[in-house]
Amino acid sequence: MLILGIESSCDETAAAIVEDGRRQLSSVIASQVEEHRIYGGVVPEIASRRHMEAISGVVEEALRQASITPDRLDAVAVTYAPGLIGALLVGVNFAKGFSLSQNLPLVPVHHLRSHVAANYLAHPDLKPPFLALIASGGHSHIVLLKDYTDYKIIGRTRDDAAGEAFDKAARAMGLPYPGGVFIDRLAAEGDPKAFSLPRPKVEGSPYDFSFSGLKTAVINLLHNARQTGTELNTADLAASFQGTVSEILTDHLMRAAEEYNCKTIVAAGGVSANSGLRRALTEACQQSGRTLYCPPLSLCGDNAAMVAAQGYYEYLAGVRGDSSLNGYPTRSVELG
Repeated sequence: MLILGIESSCDETAAAIVEDGRRQLSSVIASQVEEHRIYGGVVPEIASRRHMEAISGVVEEALRQASITPDRLDAVAVTYAPGLIGALLVGVNFAKGFSLSQNLPLVPVHHLRSHVAANYLAHPDLKPPFLALIASGGHSHIVLLKDYTDYKIIGRTRDDAAGEAFDKAARAMGLPYPGGVFIDRLAAEGDPKAFSLPRPKVEGSPYDFSFSGLKTAVINLLHNARQTGTELNTADLAASFQGTVSEILTDHLMRAAEEYNCKTIVAAGGVSANSGLRRALTEACQQSGRTLYCPPLSLCGDNAAMVAAQGYYEYLAGVRGDSSLNGYPTRSVELG
């Protein structure tokens, strides 16, 4: 079964062709990161306009690379939530028009489910049930997958997501956008034990996250150093911050795995590309006898191959969209 995936939830316009939810035939991404870097983050209006300019060509290129004509497709899958509403609507409306013109089923796909599905493309043996950590710029979730479309939230962030905290801390350190990549590089030169940073907990919700206080602690350290003329080693601070975030994410995930008796662990989302988090998860899984699956770096960020992969399983579950399909800036991953 051949599915065209379309992704436009933030600042990447992407299209891909995937066969049977597991075999990637093409993947094309038009990234806007260089343009948004000027502003230190994504500007929603600019993102929407760039999606409109790029989406038609990106879809054509995905079809060309896969040597597929539209009449050979079986369905169109599109990210419809969550994300920047203007950006989402570009992809959703294009997908609606394309599916109508080609008489193809339209499959709405939740963005966070797609990130988990990136692992299906890289690991043919991976099947639910498993416990997944989804960590990205806007989301930090621990979810239990009973099946490909059956999600239960175990923990989530109460304020800043892990990726958002990385970006804000990086900006305070004077690093470019997207901050997570540059903190990861700088952390390789620093001592992760140099700074003692807070590890916030949410009372009554042992698996929920709170990264706002940790981010603020880093910003305060930098402000105090500048005000007092103290020299502060930013490589050490980056390493300490990255280590603390990785420790928090890993600790929550492993405790949840113990409670829910999960032997299979999956990492997903942009933050899953972080080398510090990968090391922490690998060590924790090795020590506890669990199997860890991580997507390749090329599939950690936003892409359409993961949308098509999850779209396949949503299609099999009977999920369909029609001309009334809308985009939603927020929506629970449990609802799909």
